Amino acid sequence: MSTEGRPLSPHLTIYRWPITMILSILHRITGVALSVGLVAFVVWLEAIAFDAVPYNSARDFMGSFIGQVLLFGWCFSFFLHLANGFRHLIWDTGRLFEKNQANASSWVVVVAAVVLTAAYWSLV
Repeated sequence: MSTEGRPLSPHLTIYRWPITMILSILHRITGVALSVGLVAFVVWLEAIAFDAVPYNSARDFMGSFIGQVLLFGWCFSFFLHLANGFRHLIWDTGRLFEKNQANASSWVVVVAAVVLTAAYWSLV
């Protein structure tokens, strides 16, 4: 059998990422996004402390389409990071380490993040 033209190891184009791997990467990405959101929150607080003009600028930006997308992304990042953090706390007790349990809890994290984000934005 000829192996010419075939990759030597699984490649990104043929390897299916497990949900646990995707959530591990997303947990790190959402942590970075929350850090950026914290910087934006501090800028907003400084705008409040200075005067009405910087506050109005910050309010106008957050009210724009781009600002709303950023706020939605930070909200989703918060809930995904929170739900995944709870899953890690459960893992710290030694539970849910079986493959099917880890996969099921991953989907619970994703669904919880979507539901909590939708619920929050429906209230706002």
